[in-house]
Amino acid sequence: MKKIKIYTIAAAVLIFLLLSGGCKKPDNTGQEVKRPGITGVTILKVEPSQTEIFYETTGTVKAQNSSVIASRVIGTVVSMNVREGDSVRAGQVLLTVDDSDVSQRVKAADKGLESAMQSRNLAETTFNRYKKLYDEKAISQQEIDQIEMRKKVADIEFERAKAVLAEAQAHQDFTKITAPVSGVVVEKKIDRGSTAVPGAPIITIEDSSGYRFEAAVDERLTGSVKRGTQADVVIDAIGKTVKGVINEVVPAVDPASRSFLVKVALKGPGLRSGLYGRLLISEGKRNALLVPQKAVIERGQLTGVYAVDEKGVVTYRLIKAGRVNNGMIEIISGLNAGETIITDGVEKAFDGGTVRQ
Repeated sequence: MKKIKIYTIAAAVLIFLLLSGGCKKPDNTGQEVKRPGITGVTILKVEPSQTEIFYETTGTVKAQNSSVIASRVIGTVVSMNVREGDSVRAGQVLLTVDDSDVSQRVKAADKGLESAMQSRNLAETTFNRYKKLYDEKAISQQEIDQIEMRKKVADIEFERAKAVLAEAQAHQDFTKITAPVSGVVVEKKIDRGSTAVPGAPIITIEDSSGYRFEAAVDERLTGSVKRGTQADVVIDAIGKTVKGVINEVVPAVDPASRSFLVKVALKGPGLRSGLYGRLLISEGKRNALLVPQKAVIERGQLTGVYAVDEKGVVTYRLIKAGRVNNGMIEIISGLNAGETIITDGVEKAFDGGTVRQ
């Protein structure tokens, strides 16, 4: 009986504890959580706005004009006056080739011309004498014809000797290789002491006054992309967006890539051949959520913004970002129209804080 009484008391105590525990409110229920304040920030209510839709493709910057220079004579390079990266002007001597053999040809041709000139002078003097005799009826027609033929042959030999000398002098000029245009030396395939061979490229000069951007464009744009179309080229290496105009469209579509080639004329500082870029072609306008690029925060592989609810509580919200245009970035997902975000002072924001204006 005593044991039963003890068990009854213990059970009553246990039921009391359970009932009292079930009726007690949790610490965080009905109590206001104290949150640290955030000041010095600017908030913005995000609303849809019209933005341009751009087709984007990649390509490469190339010089508008490129000159590949080769030697016209064979010989040893005795002087090299430029290096890769040097700026040159049209007519500047880039290198010289040993002209000892050509010099001998020039001397021989010069002597040949002098001999031919003497022969011509003698033939002309002789002809004048015989012509006088012929006029006086002292010699026959056949004799004057023979003398006149010798004079004509001497004249021909003289002209041939002049041509031989001019050719030899031209070859001598070819030993001094000059720049055909002003520009920048981008490639040099020969050095002093090497042998220059006719027709083999030795120096490449690019005209730095103008460039073009070449890119492959999807075939669906064949009807809309034409000469004169405005286009932007984003070159990340120099941190610039260059305005350009499409000046050439290759109509043939590559069956492998289903694309066609376009060329965009470019001008501006910092451009050089070989730079990677992105071509943006406008396809019209549509509504989109745009936020200032400075409002978007990257944490490792995550991209997000600091959203502010109606009570001013800050939350780091993950988003999917789209294209950037004029300092504004498109929000593809993760944020809805009418929500508020922090745009300035984001470095002061943190999860769980409360914005205090």
